[in-house]
Amino acid sequence: MDYRIEVLTLPVRDADRALRFHTEQLGFALDVDYRPHSGFRVAQLTPAGSACSVQLGIGLTAAAPGSARATYLVVADIEAAHRELGERGVAVGPIRHKASVEGWQGDHAAGVDPLRRDYASSFDLADPDGNTWTVQERGFHGAS
Repeated sequence: MDYRIEVLTLPVRDADRALRFHTEQLGFALDVDYRPHSGFRVAQLTPAGSACSVQLGIGLTAAAPGSARATYLVVADIEAAHRELGERGVAVGPIRHKASVEGWQGDHAAGVDPLRRDYASSFDLADPDGNTWTVQERGFHGAS
């Protein structure tokens, strides 16, 4: 039996602001924006190439806005993703890499992993409510 993660819920304070951030700045596609009345709204968005979506809105969760931590986005080119999101106005943290891949103990060094190993390079960002994302590189193949 397969168990797939389909949707993650992000707790937000302002659904309209969060929707603009995720579509205009992160580039997520808006799949649905359903609001049958003023006390309930669900917007589902999907990052390009992802099988998993995120939902945000009103009346979806009792979690405090901004309490989601370290949700991962995976990209093939960490430098290109960092540049692209920065150009869209996203406050991106510096790129870092695992200081030691074998026996890694949570320590990082500045910049991209010199060997561009899968899962070794990453950077962080946060949405307007403070939910945090980690963008991580996997599958780098160099310039085409």
